[in-house]
Amino acid sequence: MNKIKILLAICVCFTFSGMFGQSKVVAERYFKEYAYVKSAELYSNIVKKGDSSQVVLQRLADSYYNNFNVVEANKWYTLLFNKYKVVVDSEYYYKYGLTLKAVGELDSAKEMFAQYASLEKDDVRAKYVISGLIEDKSKEFIYDNITNLAINTSYSDFNGFVKDSLLYVFSTQPTSGHGKKIYKWNKQPFLNVYTGNIKDENQVEELNIVKGDVNSKYHEATLAITKDGKTMFFTRDNYLNRRLRKAKDRTTNLKLYRVDFEDGKWKNEKELPFNSNEYSVGHPTLSLDEKELYFVSDMPGTIGGTDIFKVALDVKNNLYGEPKNLGEVINTEGMEMFPYINEDNTMYFSSNGRFGLGLLDVYKTSLNSNDKEENKVYNLGDPINSNMDDFAFTLKGKNSGYFSSNRAGGKGDDDVYSFKAAERELPCIQSIIGVVTDSYTKQILPEATVKLIDKNGKVLKEMLSDIDGKYSFVDVPCDSQYTIVGSKLDYVSDKENVITDLERDKENKTDLVLQPLIVGDEIVINPIFFDFDKYIVREDAQYELEKIVTVMGNHPEMIIKIESHTDSRGSKEYNRSLSDKRAKFTRFYLYSRGIRKERIVSAIGYGEDQLLNNCDDANTNNCTEEEHQRNRRSKFIIVSGANDVKATDPSVAPLHKIDKKPGRN
Repeated sequence: MNKIKILLAICVCFTFSGMFGQSKVVAERYFKEYAYVKSAELYSNIVKKGDSSQVVLQRLADSYYNNFNVVEANKWYTLLFNKYKVVVDSEYYYKYGLTLKAVGELDSAKEMFAQYASLEKDDVRAKYVISGLIEDKSKEFIYDNITNLAINTSYSDFNGFVKDSLLYVFSTQPTSGHGKKIYKWNKQPFLNVYTGNIKDENQVEELNIVKGDVNSKYHEATLAITKDGKTMFFTRDNYLNRRLRKAKDRTTNLKLYRVDFEDGKWKNEKELPFNSNEYSVGHPTLSLDEKELYFVSDMPGTIGGTDIFKVALDVKNNLYGEPKNLGEVINTEGMEMFPYINEDNTMYFSSNGRFGLGLLDVYKTSLNSNDKEENKVYNLGDPINSNMDDFAFTLKGKNSGYFSSNRAGGKGDDDVYSFKAAERELPCIQSIIGVVTDSYTKQILPEATVKLIDKNGKVLKEMLSDIDGKYSFVDVPCDSQYTIVGSKLDYVSDKENVITDLERDKENKTDLVLQPLIVGDEIVINPIFFDFDKYIVREDAQYELEKIVTVMGNHPEMIIKIESHTDSRGSKEYNRSLSDKRAKFTRFYLYSRGIRKERIVSAIGYGEDQLLNNCDDANTNNCTEEEHQRNRRSKFIIVSGANDVKATDPSVAPLHKIDKKPGRN
């Protein structure tokens, strides 16, 4: 008798070994359905069991990569390259390089991108990634002919304003009059305001110091002049009437001043009323109607280091309203500065609080209330932005202008550059919108996760459905293939394929219907099928049982019981025995997936004892296969513990940091 028990135990072990050795098929199925969290879990378990084949490592790394978990993706790509570098596809050099860059291993990333570029010479991504470029599809212009101006010196030189044929420039270069005093921060003279005549090709060859009451022995930088040329607003250290004033902490802040143009000079300097000794105010620019003054400050109410504000303005009567912060759409927890408003009411500014190409990057946003792009902020991309500070963007007309940068290859600390801009056709874009609903109740589902996935399986965007169950992905390129996947805790995901055509601004309506996994007191999944007269859990059944694993993982206190039922065909005794074995093998599978034994109170087969229709022995030949199938079922009844699970808030990425420099403090 004991030998029989031992033999049975050995058989069961071999049975489970064969059954659970097929889990790669289940993992692959979840991966192909874009269920990357689940596929990562399953492939991780496969690796733990000793299978670190190339395919398994690729799938595990890709599961994390496609779901934006670059740290884990980098970990598994590293192992993949350590074992299979000579045989992996070239695409993995690209993916691995991106994860290396994301985790800060820049030298290794450059090496990987270089190898990728050598393997895929015609792929434009090689150039963009190696140089760190961001391809900005929103740009209306292609910026070209970037030129370092002849006026630049070994000191700090940066531009600020174009008026008629004059370029206003701020520089620390020594002069015979102003500027002899040395600024202790960088051992250079203080900034003064200069002008230069704009010549052919936007070149400026000689600077002249501005005359009148603008320049002092301390910093002056950044200004705006009214269209009639009679009033200037400019930034200066807190210095007026030959007196330098300081804050309570003994620091010197910046202030805004106003001067009038009379007899060829700027005169009658006045301090603006919203200045303070305790915070800085500077970097002025005027709205198109000159009824608002935009500026930068770290005054109370600032979101980050410095924010952009605006204030109502009556230039003629020298009257001002209360300063208003432009809000979180524009301002970040970093530093926003150097605002400039052009003739089409677009505001350009620099920021280090967004993910860009370098430290300070130049961005733009529309200020037109009827513009559908209003409140969207775009990075101008390369070549305006570099991996260093890029700022003081100013247009001369529509197709040319100036900006400043401390990028490599310059003449000094900061240099002034000119550029030209060629118009280009805006890209064809569409939107994908829809509503997420419950398949059982037909009610809307707010806070469902909806993902936009490209044809290669890469997650491009992710969002939550709103209070009305709606989602929308805007600015989706035309003539492309996508998959929309919706998911929510305790629901089966739904996915729909979308192909965008060449019609501009078209809306593609794609609704998602999620199947609930918990209905009443049951975890409801699709029927579990067994081979005829067998009780081994098939791969398609494993796939369904993973939904039970997921739900019980979502609710760690949940306790269930398992029931298995058959139809009436066959003897009652045989059906009861077969269904009982199927229930217990189902329970064994859940055990193997980490569900603790005490969480499944029973697994019982009832055979044909609890039929759901009249297909009993007397009517077995009168019933259709569908009617018999209704009786062949497994039930997962919740005994206790079906509590809601709260999602974790996403973490906020750290900000880039820069040092303060003259004109940027």
